[in-house]
Amino acid sequence: MTLSDGIWDDVLGYLWDPVLPSLLIAGIAALLVRYTDNVVHRVFQVVVDREVGSDPGDLNALEARKRVATVDALATAIIRGFIVVVAGLMILAKLGIDIGPALAGLGIAGIAVGFGAQSLVRDYFTGALILLENQFAIGDVVTLAGTTGTVEDFSLRRTTVRDLDGVLHTVPNGEIKVASNRTRIWAGVNLDVTVAHGTDVELATRVVNEVGEGMAGDPRWSHEILQTPRAARVEDIGEYGVTLKILGQVRAPALPAVTGEIRRRLLAAFATAGIELPRPRSVVLAQSTQLNPFAGGAPSAGPTQEELSSGSE
Repeated sequence: MTLSDGIWDDVLGYLWDPVLPSLLIAGIAALLVRYTDNVVHRVFQVVVDREVGSDPGDLNALEARKRVATVDALATAIIRGFIVVVAGLMILAKLGIDIGPALAGLGIAGIAVGFGAQSLVRDYFTGALILLENQFAIGDVVTLAGTTGTVEDFSLRRTTVRDLDGVLHTVPNGEIKVASNRTRIWAGVNLDVTVAHGTDVELATRVVNEVGEGMAGDPRWSHEILQTPRAARVEDIGEYGVTLKILGQVRAPALPAVTGEIRRRLLAAFATAGIELPRPRSVVLAQSTQLNPFAGGAPSAGPTQEELSSGSE
């Protein structure tokens, strides 16, 4: 056996173990990372179809699918990161590198970082609770930390919200004390309409109810309305008029459009029925230049500046 044969045997042995197992681990990890997205999405899709069915018009199904869109990317990123870390540790172990001290050092560093980054830990912990409790999802209109807008992105650390002005707000999840979701399944129509004093309240109530029934029967709006808007009660008798309370239920995303259409139709219906809306009254006081009827003549002129300065008798 020559020296070259021994070197060749050592090379083959090294390639057989640990290089070949390390390459095999890396290849399997690459395949898992590549197909994680499809697997995770299919798993969530099966769960959604089993729990809420496949009716595209069902509110619960729509809500569940929005939640899937929020969870998919986050779960995929977590699983991919876990696969990469585990595969890297396995490859290091196969190459004969002692990973025990590295793991111990990472543990100590993690504790130190935890003490120094408590707010960051709080952000991640709050984000996990938001995800588990399904407080909101991508596409929902929410109010978070005093900011109202549409959720465009969500992660365990922060939530991005775009308001009506187009401004994109980044809200750390740890700052979210109260999350107000304005598009969760259904929303309530809650409108106050004031008519002038002297208006026939029964007529005004009937007109409001006819407007609500007309919208519920309109094909353009019927699929958005869950409970027909109606005049529920006289809410207030104020200085300027009588206020009627209009209540109903609609699909949450359609609330602004439905309430705007109700107001538009009410204006036309009130004008047709001769119902007046209250107008503020103003009183104009003007000083009269006419003679004082009780003075018996023209008013006497006051002393001039010269008479005052000379002290006239």
